[in-house]
Amino acid sequence: MSRLSALVLGIAVAGASLSGCQATAPVASQPRPVAGFVTDMAAFDAFIATHPTAGQFKAAYPDVLLVTPGMMTTREMRNNNSRYYGKFDDAGRITGGSFM
Repeated sequence: MSRLSALVLGIAVAGASLSGCQATAPVASQPRPVAGFVTDMAAFDAFIATHPTAGQFKAAYPDVLLVTPGMMTTREMRNNNSRYYGKFDDAGRITGGSFM
């Protein structure tokens, strides 16, 4: 009887853990990080059109410096698309910007 109880308990625990995994909401796939600086402007513009947050920008383009409001920077010219001056809406989402 003890073995049968342990077997039933094990099956119940396994079933509960599996049903718990199925009940969770699916996680939206994150875009793959783009190594280096921006070279594919069409893909970058499409990404900005989704109005990402600063965190999403950093996850997608980890090597590009996102300049946020109030951030102090130098103003030297960079021709390699390595620094993006973002324009933000009231919710903190990037609505546009430019490379400098």
